[in-house]
Amino acid sequence: MSIDPENSPGPVVRPYAMTGGRTRSRYELAIEALVFTTPLGEERAIGLNLEQQTIAAMCRQVRSIAEIAAGLRVPLGVARVLVGDMADEGFVRVHQQPDRDEAPDLALLERVLSGLRKL
Repeated sequence: MSIDPENSPGPVVRPYAMTGGRTRSRYELAIEALVFTTPLGEERAIGLNLEQQTIAAMCRQVRSIAEIAAGLRVPLGVARVLVGDMADEGFVRVHQQPDRDEAPDLALLERVLSGLRKL
C-alpha cells in the first residue's frame, strides 16, 4: 500500500501521542533543513507507522522540515521529533547549514519558499 501525501487526511492521533510525549528531537533541526528518504527508508517503509510512511513517501523528493510539518498537518516540533527518530534509524538523511550564525543561502530559501507555495 502506498501513501499519497497530497491526499492524506492528516493525523488520526494527537501530536503528542505520535512522539511519545517528547517535544524535542535529539537534533537541532532548522525549519529549512532538507530531508530525503534513504534506500533503507524505501526498503523498510511498509513496516513504519503511518506518519513515518508519509514522511518516507514525501521525502522521495527533497523536502524541508517546514514542508513535512505542513504536509502532515502537525506542529513543527512534532515533525522535528519524527524526522529525528527516522534519521536515527537511517530511514532519512538530513542536510542543513553547518553554521547557524552565517547568513542563510538565498537559493535554498527560494527553493523552500517555492515548495511551500506549492502546498
